[in-house]
Amino acid sequence: MSHDIDPLALENQVCFAMYSATNALIRAYRPLLDKLSLTYPQYLVMMVLWKESGISVKILGEKLHLDSGTLTPLLKRLELKGLVIRDRNKEDERVRVLHLTEEGQALHEQAKDIPELMRCKVGGNSDELRQLKQLSEKALKHLQG
Repeated sequence: MSHDIDPLALENQVCFAMYSATNALIRAYRPLLDKLSLTYPQYLVMMVLWKESGISVKILGEKLHLDSGTLTPLLKRLELKGLVIRDRNKEDERVRVLHLTEEGQALHEQAKDIPELMRCKVGGNSDELRQLKQLSEKALKHLQG
């Protein structure tokens, strides 16, 4: 009887485990983000802007690994919600910059418990979660070439 691992068996696929975990993780965020009227991608944008208001759209896209075709509609929706202002850079009119509104800054206080609530949902200790993050970043780096 052969004990060879079937390379095409679903249960042997790292990509399927990552895909399933990612979907479950985003679903777990949903009730927390619904309270803020944010989608997960909008939450990611807000996390960057809470740290770096005034950032260019280009740099934001690089940080989030999103192209402008994906980012532009996302930013327009955040602007319509009154959380973000898209403006032009004073030194270079071609560069779009993003600023938080007062409402966008106030949302930061409402979101401050989300990371800890998610850590509890995911489980695992700090070292395991740090290792999971590092392995995910390593995979991303290899996949991006």
